[in-house]
Amino acid sequence: MDEDLRLQLLRQLTESPDLSQRELALRLGLSLGKTNYCLRALIDKGWVKVNNFRNSQNKLAYAYVLTPSGLRAKGSATSEFLRRKQVEFENLEREIAELRREVADGDVGVQQRASIK
Repeated sequence: MDEDLRLQLLRQLTESPDLSQRELALRLGLSLGKTNYCLRALIDKGWVKVNNFRNSQNKLAYAYVLTPSGLRAKGSATSEFLRRKQVEFENLEREIAELRREVADGDVGVQQRASIK
């Protein structure tokens, strides 16, 4: 499971711990099997604990709760995701500025005419 998917999963579980695996799969755009695999990986790492509501009318009702180590992992993943997105943003800003200079200087038209010949 990649870092972005792990963060998305941890965020969804924080927001809605009572989601079924099927609902979680739909929200994440994953197959039910992959969602189950990813949840089991988080449970095996000790980041998520599963609570079963045995007294519930719905015997399949579970809550996925982040453990203290899961909360720390979510914090670390969030920080790393933010760092990567800031670097991407800075790179895009530079690229946009360069494109604006090219358009302002008329370089785009010259390059297009040269590639047509």
